[in-house]
Amino acid sequence: MATLLVLLLALPAAGLVVLYALPARQAARVGAGTGTLVFLLSLVLLPLFDYGHAEQMQGQLNVPWVPAFDLRFHLGIDGISLPLLLLTTLLSALCLLYAVRTTAKDESGRAFTALLLVLQIGMVGTFVAQDLLLFFIFFEIVLVPMYGLIHRWGSGEERRRAANKFILYTLLGSALMLLGFLLIHAKAGTFDMVALAQRHGLGLTIGVQEGAFLLVGLGFAVKTPMWPLHTWLPDAHTSAPTVGSVLLAGVLLKMGTYGFIRIGAGMVPLGAHRFAFALGCFGTVGIVYGALACMAQARRGGDLKRLIAYSSVGHMGFVLLGVATLTRVGLDGALFASVAHGLITGLLFFIAGGFKERLGTTDLYTLGRGLYERARRYGVLIVFAAMASLGLPGLAGFWGELYAIIGATKPAPGLTSLGFHILMALAGVGMILTATYLLLVVRRLCMGAVTGPNGSTRYEPLPDLTPRELISWTPLAGLTLVAGLWPAVILALADPAVHHVLGGAR
Repeated sequence: MATLLVLLLALPAAGLVVLYALPARQAARVGAGTGTLVFLLSLVLLPLFDYGHAEQMQGQLNVPWVPAFDLRFHLGIDGISLPLLLLTTLLSALCLLYAVRTTAKDESGRAFTALLLVLQIGMVGTFVAQDLLLFFIFFEIVLVPMYGLIHRWGSGEERRRAANKFILYTLLGSALMLLGFLLIHAKAGTFDMVALAQRHGLGLTIGVQEGAFLLVGLGFAVKTPMWPLHTWLPDAHTSAPTVGSVLLAGVLLKMGTYGFIRIGAGMVPLGAHRFAFALGCFGTVGIVYGALACMAQARRGGDLKRLIAYSSVGHMGFVLLGVATLTRVGLDGALFASVAHGLITGLLFFIAGGFKERLGTTDLYTLGRGLYERARRYGVLIVFAAMASLGLPGLAGFWGELYAIIGATKPAPGLTSLGFHILMALAGVGMILTATYLLLVVRRLCMGAVTGPNGSTRYEPLPDLTPRELISWTPLAGLTLVAGLWPAVILALADPAVHHVLGGAR
């Protein structure tokens, strides 16, 4: 299994070499082939994984890399990282396949594909790294390619400002996170994430754990993103190309929540306990704020991509609320909601990208109405994604939010039950608001008589789903349904690993 983990990092690197060895017109095909091969290789992990010991770090490779900095090339996976790893390889493959028809056949197209492959290396590495410095390196690798995708291939006049805002926010968060890692190393004497998880804070004073959690938590909060550190996200999504938005929402945001679970709750538990209620408050404000911002976008002048971006603030608020409970139920819900959000929001951004390709805009009032008549399969897919996003039972969006709210009913010992009950009630209000704005979007786009922009009787023809879109989008819809009907496919992996992360606590 260790060899497979190395190959998951080495194949995209090899793809970069092949990319520049072949003519530029072959770049998109090389990228699609590499992404598909990496995804198929990641599936081989499923029969090799020991599900009876999902809490243990499996397939470990641990060799010295830079001894002067106590940096080791330490890889491994458990029941927390495996679902996120598979989500990463799936979305990367679908994005590279989707880009085949739209990527330029010149040097620009080669650079675009290269950035996607570098991004894949950083995302995969983040979920398999078991050394804090190695984790930080992979965590940082994703910044440059995403900045390039937004700055060079984004749309709109504001794309450069959005790219600069993205890189400045995330670099600041990363600097704080690195300080937290150095503080942990200074007091614990190691960067080894497996050893630190086994100690579960043993040997670190309360002050050290609180300081470390505050520093690393701010870094993860920017990436998640947590209100009020979210302001870079709507601009970045609105400007990013379709595949950039899919990977940003589907994977990059999960790197923050993964860090909260793996490092925050698992390695500095006293610090996590100290700031848990504050984390829950910020997350809950994000739930309500994100829903209200989406309702504003559903009005005239609103943008579909910007609406989906704000919806991510709300959905990730549920993840933060689950983490804040510091219970098995809450963390199970946080992990499930992270995977579900990646599937559902990835699909929503693909759909928005389809509108952009067809009509040149994602303005809700320019897209027209009556999508059921104009492109029936397209309309059905929008309704499916919207219902999954609002948490309809039977679809993946339901379980994560339910678990987060149930976790808030009985938080970890020492946390204020009354406070979490209030947060639970506010989160319930956020769920109602979420359903409201998504139903408004469905009514606006899909229902009513066929019209064009601003109610005009003239409208642009809208082609239905293409084979390329079916290949890229159907797996996300299928997995959203499977995870909703059979949540144990994720929870059976997550629960024992979460129990271990919490040090055997309930």
